[in-house]
Amino acid sequence: ITTLINHKDNTKKSDKTLQAIQRVGQAVNLAVGRFVKVGEAIANENWDLKEEISIACIEAKQAGETIAALTDVTTLNHPESEGQIMIFTDKTGVIKAARLLLSSVTKVLLLADRVVIKQIIASRNKVLATMERLEKVNSFQEFVQIFSQFGNEMVEFAHLTGDRQNDLKDEKKKAKMAAARAVLEKCTMMLLTASKTCLRHPNCESAHKNKEGVFDRMKVALDKVIEIVTDCKPNGESDISSISIFTGIKEFKMNIEAVRENPYFQSKENLSATLEVILERTEDFTDSAYTSHEHRERILELSTQARMELQQFISVWIQAQSIKTKSIAEELELTVLKISHSLNELKKELHSTAMQLAADLLKYHADHVVLKALKLTGVEGNLEALAEYACKLSEQKEQLVETCRLLRHVSGTEPLEITCIHAEETFQVTGQQIISAAETLTLHPSSKIAKENLDVFCEAWESQISDMSTLLREINDVFEGRRGEKYGYLSLPKPAKNNANLKSLKLDKPDSEEQAKIAKLGLKLGLLTSDADCEIEKWEDQDNEIVQYGRNMSRMAYSLYLFTRGEGPLKTSQDLIHHLEVFAAEGLKLTSSVQAFSKQLKDDDKLMLLLEINKLIPLCHQLQTVTKASLQNKMFLKVDKYITKTRSMMALLVHLLSLCYKLLKKMENNRWVSVTNKDAVDIKN
Repeated sequence: ITTLINHKDNTKKSDKTLQAIQRVGQAVNLAVGRFVKVGEAIANENWDLKEEISIACIEAKQAGETIAALTDVTTLNHPESEGQIMIFTDKTGVIKAARLLLSSVTKVLLLADRVVIKQIIASRNKVLATMERLEKVNSFQEFVQIFSQFGNEMVEFAHLTGDRQNDLKDEKKKAKMAAARAVLEKCTMMLLTASKTCLRHPNCESAHKNKEGVFDRMKVALDKVIEIVTDCKPNGESDISSISIFTGIKEFKMNIEAVRENPYFQSKENLSATLEVILERTEDFTDSAYTSHEHRERILELSTQARMELQQFISVWIQAQSIKTKSIAEELELTVLKISHSLNELKKELHSTAMQLAADLLKYHADHVVLKALKLTGVEGNLEALAEYACKLSEQKEQLVETCRLLRHVSGTEPLEITCIHAEETFQVTGQQIISAAETLTLHPSSKIAKENLDVFCEAWESQISDMSTLLREINDVFEGRRGEKYGYLSLPKPAKNNANLKSLKLDKPDSEEQAKIAKLGLKLGLLTSDADCEIEKWEDQDNEIVQYGRNMSRMAYSLYLFTRGEGPLKTSQDLIHHLEVFAAEGLKLTSSVQAFSKQLKDDDKLMLLLEINKLIPLCHQLQTVTKASLQNKMFLKVDKYITKTRSMMALLVHLLSLCYKLLKKMENNRWVSVTNKDAVDIKN
């Protein structure tokens, strides 16, 4: 649509230009048609919204057909249809149709969103109802039957919430959803072993306590998911950003800057109160038993300095309100710089304190000595040793919980704050559950189920320790300004040193016909990058190698699309050569990752995937071969070949991403079913 509306208003157009416009118009209409089919299918499944969705679909369809009609070249051959040429003169018809299309498509999307929310709520209610039955179950046979149903319902809920998480644009909500889903995923296995242990040892108080803890945590996580999808906060819950020192410092510095621009922006009392709130929060660091003496002294010193410099700023600020001289303005500027510097130094000290404490703690507990001792104590049935090691685990838990609170202050972003809160809650709850699971095993040292249950909770603890290491790296990246590097891609690599003497020749300027041909090819390439990005967004694990190489290829292809429009980073022949070489190399890396993934699949699925890989590999090699040829003459006679080749590779990439995602989900579902069946057999035995 953008292409149609932005086309130049030349009164005369070549047949090729008119045909290109017609193709774009037809493409819009076809895309709308596909969209409408999905909308109609949703309407048929949801009678309460059917009428609203159907009306919006009809409007979208009409708008799409109008755009196709207004761009139909065949009408130019009929004098009686002269009115249809309006698009080529003032475009009013297309703009009007585009507005109608945007409005109707938005309506369908909003209504479809309501459908998704209803599906998630209904799925949550099913899970809760089955959980209530599981809580009351008294026999192994009944438990196996109900847990099998529960497993299927949890898989459905996981898929719905996973799709929703990918659709969320708010990073804060995304992090909250990820945390809630992580709890549900880990607790499902805990629920299985905790319930089995309870059924095997019905009179054991610690086993019941262990099971109840899992149920309670899952119910809280289910409620959290519904809060996120419905955007409702219970009991006027406050925003967690008010807790973070770094967020407070950021807001304080913005207020200081605003005062510099407008001396009457706010009162000195407000500034003083804001700073005091920030400095009060630093007491979390200075009051901590785990903060070193050197760090504590430095934090207190910088806090005192910040107070003094604020007083100096306020003094100059009061003068600036009545005296308008250059010297006062310069002095005000200087006091702003001084207080900003002090706060930056305070941030550095707090960051250093929290990171050092966390790193030392993770290193110290890396070998999980206490967990191993608890397992051994349980098998030996040694109640006295259990009390000793339970006390040590409680101390470790308190250290980790306090460290997570300090990390929350220095996390730098709201999503990372939420991840810190999730880690804090996980250590707090899992620590208690490990102790109750260990107590059950100690009381029943020969029980295989009690031992398996303790193993599951210990694995959850170890997993959270591992996640905390990742969290530290992410916090450090944000602090050092490397945020976003993980998925970053430098679209054009620097030429190797031995190529430094090569001339970066400017591209020969194409004639209008060649440019039109390249632009048409580029438009299709641009659409394929959008398709690839849509497939990539479906993946829950954005660190997956297949996703990373696919993302790199999509971004490179987009740079090539910009090049066809005379935009973007590619300016010279050598730019283009290097770009295509790296694109082909990324394609080969992708095929290697997909081949590695295929080894996990069953024979039929593996064969299907390998057939698709075997189509992409030769295309990568062909592109590598053609880029080695000289591009110094008749540059644009070859560009269309490169774009065509890249387009074919992107079409395969889109198909591969979709196929790999489906096969991954299939594999995960099969794994879940096999685990559930195995546990069912174990229980019967």
